[in-house]
This record gives sequence, C-alpha cells and structure tokens, in this order.
Amino acid sequence: MYYGVGYDRTMLLLIPAILLTLYAQYKVSSTTNRFFRVRSSRGYTGEQTARQILDQNGLFNVRIEMVRGRLSDHYDPRSKVLRLSQDVYSGTSITSVAVAAHECGHAIQHAHGYVPLNLRSSLVPVVNFASNMSWVFIMLGFFTRGIFLQIGIILFAASVLFQIVTLPVEFNASSRALAQLTSLGIVEGREARDSRKVLQAAALTYVAAAVTAILQLLRLVMIAQNRDD
Repeated sequence: MYYGVGYDRTMLLLIPAILLTLYAQYKVSSTTNRFFRVRSSRGYTGEQTARQILDQNGLFNVRIEMVRGRLSDHYDPRSKVLRLSQDVYSGTSITSVAVAAHECGHAIQHAHGYVPLNLRSSLVPVVNFASNMSWVFIMLGFFTRGIFLQIGIILFAASVLFQIVTLPVEFNASSRALAQLTSLGIVEGREARDSRKVLQAAALTYVAAAVTAILQLLRLVMIAQNRDD
C-alpha cells in the first residue's frame, strides 16, 4: 500500500531524528554561550590561537580572516583561508579558542592529505547537484508512476553518504584541536576539559544531521516498497 503525502505513517521514523536534532541545537547553543562567558587564563584570542597553531604546523601560507555571522567559522581549502566569526576571532573565551583550534584542525587535515576530508571535498559537486534534484524527482514520484521516486532516492543517498563521511572529518578535527591546544599550553587542566565540552556539543549537530539523513533515506525506501506492493 502506498502512503500518500497527506497521510504517511513512515513519518514516525523521523521522530527520533527530530528529537535528537532539537537536543543537539540546544546543546550547542547552551554550551557555546556558557563558555563564551568564560575567559581563557592565557588570554589568547581566537585569531592568536589559530595563528599559533597554524605556524606551529608550518602552515604559514594559511590566512585568517574575520567574517560576519555567529559561529560561521570554517576553513576554505580552495583558497587556504581560515575564516572566523567576530566573536571567535577577537574573543578570549574558551569557546573562542576551541572553535578556532577546530578550524585549524581542518587546515592540518588538508595539509596532511587526510583521506576522509579529500573524499568529502570530492563529493561536494555531486552532493550539490543531488541535493537540489533529489526532491524534484521524489515529488514527481509521489504524484506519478515510473522510476522518478527511485531516481530521487538514489540522488538523496549521495547526500546521506556526504553526512556519514563528514563525521570522521569533524571528530578528527576536534581531536587535533584538543591536542594542539594542550601541547601549546593555550589551555590546561579544567580549561582543556571545558574546550572538549564545546567541541563535543558542536560534533553532536553533525551526528544529528547524519541520523536524520539515514532515517529519511530509510523512510523513502519504505515508501517506495509500499507503493510497489
């Protein structure tokens, strides 16, 4: 039996993902806000933290720029630029140094040819196309017969793969960040534990995204099977 758009019991599959996503959003917001208010004892800004880590790893050619937005921090491997949000760039908080160090972790991955990062980068153009087109085919499949739904599911699977590959990339970057922060003496003792809390909270958002994508894919497969019955 095919469950139409208006009544779809397979939506129940997404409830755990929705709850996990809401929890992840709460966790990252509450944790980063909490430790934005805690100044690191060494008083390094996010920019100073990033520069020290990059230089220590021989990445003198990686520039650091300030960008707008809250927690819009990212590393651009194409231009070799590490972009930090204003609160992170100029802030001296635990959150500021932890987030800056995490983005440095991606720069170090790039320099060392970290395989999951390279794989994720190679998937970007495929995923950009697949994510834009998958729901077009899926909606056509909902309202028509033929192989539109199957094509949509295959395209959506590329997005799921991207989310799965992202997990080791993000966890590894956080691991590198903590190692750099402690080895360079930027944080120590309790501050190291607090930095780990910030990074773990941020990582939870990627876990939630991956779980949501996997369950959505499973739901679509069930819909396709029910339709064929």
